[in-house]
Amino acid sequence: MPEFRLNRRQALQSTAVGFGGTACSALLHAASAADAGHSPFHFQPRAKRVIFMFMKGGPSQVDTFDYKPKLQQDDGKSLPFAKPRVQFAPTGNLLGSPWRFRRHGQSGIPVSELFPHVARCVDDICFLNSCHGTNAAHGGAALKLHTGSDNFVRPSMGAWISYGLGTENQNLPAFITICPTLAHGGRNNWGSAFLPAQSQGIPLGVASQPATAAAVRYIANPRWSAPAQRTQLDLLRSLNEQQLQQNPAEMALEARIQSYELAFRMQTEMPRLQDLTQETRETQDLYGMHDTVTENFARQCLMARRFAEAGVRFIQVTHSDAFVQWDQHGDLRKGHTKNALEVDRPIAGLLTDLKQRGLLEDTLVLWGGEFGRTPTAQGTTDGRDHNPEGFTMWMAGAGVHGGVRYGATDEYGYYAAENPMHIHDVHATLLYLLGMDHERLTYRYAGRDFRLTDVAGRVHHGIFS
Repeated sequence: MPEFRLNRRQALQSTAVGFGGTACSALLHAASAADAGHSPFHFQPRAKRVIFMFMKGGPSQVDTFDYKPKLQQDDGKSLPFAKPRVQFAPTGNLLGSPWRFRRHGQSGIPVSELFPHVARCVDDICFLNSCHGTNAAHGGAALKLHTGSDNFVRPSMGAWISYGLGTENQNLPAFITICPTLAHGGRNNWGSAFLPAQSQGIPLGVASQPATAAAVRYIANPRWSAPAQRTQLDLLRSLNEQQLQQNPAEMALEARIQSYELAFRMQTEMPRLQDLTQETRETQDLYGMHDTVTENFARQCLMARRFAEAGVRFIQVTHSDAFVQWDQHGDLRKGHTKNALEVDRPIAGLLTDLKQRGLLEDTLVLWGGEFGRTPTAQGTTDGRDHNPEGFTMWMAGAGVHGGVRYGATDEYGYYAAENPMHIHDVHATLLYLLGMDHERLTYRYAGRDFRLTDVAGRVHHGIFS
């Protein structure tokens, strides 16, 4: 009897159309599960969607939301304990904040005069004053914040959420990033890596261009009607499926088919969502749309609210220029003053607008940079170095305690000291609020199970209302 052998390609081709069949089967399974009423949630979610406001470069916690009277008192003195073993650059003595802090709201939380508008919203905000990471460089820290890894290409948190929950609106992507930076990780910060390609973020514009350019290009087809396009797509899908059967190892082909379908459906909703002239003058003024200083970030925040309202699951807005924005190694007073003026009113406008519309109840707003700044001076007495050892992020909405300072740094604001919250913990807590167990949201790749929090992460229940 002749010996019968299959090579690897033939085996794939002969087994239910290989990987393509597996991908298609998974999609059909997901659809049937949804039809059967099966839930993607591991437990009751508090949040339906996330808006992440990324402050590129690292805002100084001791000059914004982490008031340190001891730092003011000991301005100019030596730090009385050891600095981190690994530092980005040498620093000198303690540098008190040049800005005054005042208490605000019923909670009486102190906020820097840099953020007078956000200060009015403190009773809706949970300040995470004990965040910390592992990387003192922008690239590694940005990747850690976005993907949970600072040295490997891994799926972004938006991609994990998109993969785990999908979209609320089939005519829109699950994950949109507005004006993302192309520096320090670039597209890896919103990519899907080994997750299905449709989980990746859809970038609108880039940080080096005005937000007026943040739009889906060629969203309307002036030459073909919708029925004609539908006929074209049906033919294209048929040809692609034939190709998939003949070459099942082309794993990206199914994702390409899905992208064509999504692009077609987006034509029905995206033009309307991108048109901010539909908003009232009052709403536009709330965000600062008509002020040249705030207009750019205001446009991003208003778009984020419109996308959230329409059912996009994860929306990111980025405050940055072509490289970094909040990275004041020198000219701290000038740089942080400029940056805060650009974002303060739009951020408060977004929180206020979400609350007025009832969206803050199930929308989680996350604010922060890739790390903080040192309480010690760099170079002159008007700069601060990178500091991943202890910094502030904050959350608002979706079942999070408002008017709370959770965790604390030491008396000078250098190290996370009380309830330290690693970036993995931030991710675990974020997923929990969305109804997902970070240890169960996994994807098998290259022989092991991966997750956003790697092999770490702890949910901080103390921030929940």
